[in-house]
Amino acid sequence: MSDGLRMRRMVPSDVPAVVEIETSTFSTPWNEATFRSLLERSGVEVWVAEWEKDEAVAAYAILWCILDEGELANLAVRGDLRGKGIGSKLLSRVLKAAADAGVRDLYLEVRESNRGARRMYAQSGFKEIGVRKGYYDRPHEDARVLKKPLGGSPI
Repeated sequence: MSDGLRMRRMVPSDVPAVVEIETSTFSTPWNEATFRSLLERSGVEVWVAEWEKDEAVAAYAILWCILDEGELANLAVRGDLRGKGIGSKLLSRVLKAAADAGVRDLYLEVRESNRGARRMYAQSGFKEIGVRKGYYDRPHEDARVLKKPLGGSPI
């Protein structure tokens, strides 16, 4: 079902749709001003996946790139479209963007209870390297810290 998707950099007109996905996905969502500021920051890759047929934003991802390290800060798929491979396809595009930016190691945190996301990251080559106790609020929960080498020696 992920056919007909187009991966592209986020533009200002995408922000309302991205905020809607963010708000419906995360218990402590980022606001519109945060997303607008990210579009202007160096070292930040902001990507969306959109349906080509109606140009609706289906998912988004935020990648920080600092020297040779990166962090996948957010990746979310519209609720009605989850489980269709859109997140995996967007993740693949973001991994390429990170590698192109010279990132050697990519990190992320994921809720311990988010089994679907953890499975997707494992299938993409991420390995668990630690736990951040009590990292998330609403509900209070640990984060699993994951790492994927993109251009160097393995973990």
